[in-house]
Amino acid sequence: MDSLRSRVAEALRRFDRRPADRPDLKPASVAIALIEPGPAFLLTRRASSLRGHAGQWALPGGRTEPGETYGEAARRELAEELGLELGEEAELGLLDDYPTRSGYVITPVVLWAGTDPALHPSPAEVSELHRVPLELIDVEPRFLTIPESDAPVIQLPLFGRFVHAPTGAVLHQFREVVLHGRPTRVAHLEQPVFAWR
Repeated sequence: MDSLRSRVAEALRRFDRRPADRPDLKPASVAIALIEPGPAFLLTRRASSLRGHAGQWALPGGRTEPGETYGEAARRELAEELGLELGEEAELGLLDDYPTRSGYVITPVVLWAGTDPALHPSPAEVSELHRVPLELIDVEPRFLTIPESDAPVIQLPLFGRFVHAPTGAVLHQFREVVLHGRPTRVAHLEQPVFAWR
C-alpha cells in the first residue's frame, strides 16, 4: 500500500503540470481519491436534483472558495459529498488544469484516502458512489468528431457506458501519467454538447 502511494506521488512529482491561465473562468477542484483494496478511486453520479450537470458521472469536487488551495478545496468537497475527512498529508499531487465549456477551470487533485475508508454520501449531492478499480480505466478511450467543434470529444469506456470530459479527460490523464508515465495532455479534448451549459 505504501509503495503504491509512493509510486503515485513520484509519478506526479515528475510530471510537468500545466496550469490554465484563464482568469475569465471560475476556479474549481476535483478529487481523485485513491483507496485500497483495489487500488481504486471514488467516482460518483451526481444527484438528479442538482441544478448543474444532474445525473452525470463526476469526481467529488466543486468551486474553489477564495483563499483556498486546490487541495483544500478538493478535501472540503470530499468531506461534503462523501463524509471523507482527509488531512493535507493525503495530497499526492496535481494534474493539468481543464477549462470547461460551463465556465470553470478544474484542477484535479490526487489524494491518498487509505484502506477501506468510511464513506457517507450526501443524498443531496450524490445518487451513486462507486469504488472503481484502476484497471478499469487502463483502457483506450474513444474519440468522436462533432460538427460543433474542431476538437475531438473523448469518451472513456466504463461500466458498459462512456464517461465524457471533463471527468473522462481527467481520468485519462491520470491513467497516462500515473499508470504509464506518459505526459499526455488532455485540456484540448472536447466535452459533449450536452455538457456545455
